[in-house]
Amino acid sequence: MTLTINYLFYLVGLVLVVVGGMIITDRSHPRRLSTGVFWLVYASIFLIGDLLPPAVVGVLVVAMALIAGFGGVTGAKPKMLSDETRRQSAMRLGNKLFIPALTIPVVTVIVTLGASHVVFGGTPLIELKNVTLIGFGIGCVIALGIACVMTRDTVGQSMKETRRLIDALSWAAVLPQMLGMLGLVFSDAGVGKAVAHVTTAYVNLDYRLVAVAVYCVGMALFTMVMGNGFAAFPVMTGGVGVPILVGVFHGNPATMVAIGMFSGYCGTLMTPMAANFNIVPAALLELPDKNAVIKVQVPTALSLLIVNIVLLNWLMFL
Repeated sequence: MTLTINYLFYLVGLVLVVVGGMIITDRSHPRRLSTGVFWLVYASIFLIGDLLPPAVVGVLVVAMALIAGFGGVTGAKPKMLSDETRRQSAMRLGNKLFIPALTIPVVTVIVTLGASHVVFGGTPLIELKNVTLIGFGIGCVIALGIACVMTRDTVGQSMKETRRLIDALSWAAVLPQMLGMLGLVFSDAGVGKAVAHVTTAYVNLDYRLVAVAVYCVGMALFTMVMGNGFAAFPVMTGGVGVPILVGVFHGNPATMVAIGMFSGYCGTLMTPMAANFNIVPAALLELPDKNAVIKVQVPTALSLLIVNIVLLNWLMFL
């Protein structure tokens, strides 16, 4: 039996079912029914989405948007361990607290590099086309086990903390997936071709550096509009990256993808559309200015964007 990406989806779905159930049964929650239904609908997409007709999944997504749009998804007052309990645990564990967090990338790298060698009867035990995501899921499960052993706590407590964080993030927790799909919709709708037409009509892309700058800056700008680098990637790569940087200047596509996505992340640092990165932290920290996180990140983002342009213009054409 091959371990496929579907098992990771099922695991996420089960976690969301538990979270939705906890919210629905919490009588102190101000919107327990609508919020709980929102997360249960989201869970159903992970659990049985591959069995449903695409139109039905679309209806479920629209239903989620309507629930969130009419204010049906709100958070409750978090139920946390006492400050004294958390302080004592932090003092006892010290820097060991970083072990579970570091376990995730370590396991992900090990699984990614070693999956092709784990073969039984000529069949890989791990689905190779999604090996990185599967490795990430395995890393999260192992990290959870390590965290439970270290803290002497239970998986049940981890689910309570999961519910607390999801409540804090609210509907913004689904933005990465939704915006990532938006990028595919834009690509299928021909937005990439429209971008290519506009850029070639108004910008002289005969110069390599100009083409590189347009690609990197475009990735950042589209990410700012869409709130997610994954949404911007198919648009800019289909419009400028592949036809110009690869097709005309014969650049290395692997380098373009890596630095292009990094350029998109520069846009993530500068937009309120990336609510789960920029707006939610400000709310959790109770900052008076909801855009305070963005304002601090803008100088870093612009500096990195310039560096990315230089690196892409150099490394892509070695």
